[in-house]
Amino acid sequence: MRAEKKFLIDEVTTHLKKSDYVILTNFTKLTVADTAELRKRLAPEKAEFHVVKNSSFRVAAKAFGLPEVDQSLAGQTAVVVGGKNPAGVAKVLKKFVEDKQKLEVKVGVLDKKVFNAAELSKLADLPSFDALRSMFLGMLTMQGAAFVRVLDAKVKKEQPAA
Repeated sequence: MRAEKKFLIDEVTTHLKKSDYVILTNFTKLTVADTAELRKRLAPEKAEFHVVKNSSFRVAAKAFGLPEVDQSLAGQTAVVVGGKNPAGVAKVLKKFVEDKQKLEVKVGVLDKKVFNAAELSKLADLPSFDALRSMFLGMLTMQGAAFVRVLDAKVKKEQPAA
């Protein structure tokens, strides 16, 4: 294998090691300014946008143990990786696609499962992790308060009136 090719494959492998997910996009219509804006939007989520060669990605993905995404490796390909919040990254990408109409999400791989663009869009519509956590805690406290009210009513019912 040529040194240049090995370097490109190693570079893609380094990108893939940064997170548990990878989102493949078609960036053909993006300008340099659009790419800079997308990278700026992804920065708060600690995600990165990298242009990769399809052949290098195919070899690195196979070595990394990712499922087959060969049907999505047509045309120009860039990957989005990094960060711990794939739903947040999906939100950023969805908003960017809606705003600019220049980026096309091909597929995503989360936990070794392939998700199409529509499924990633559904992921983007989910509330944030903090919002889900607060909703869960709210449900727990609601149930606890209801239980205390039932116990209090039972005690008041059993006590004789003074």
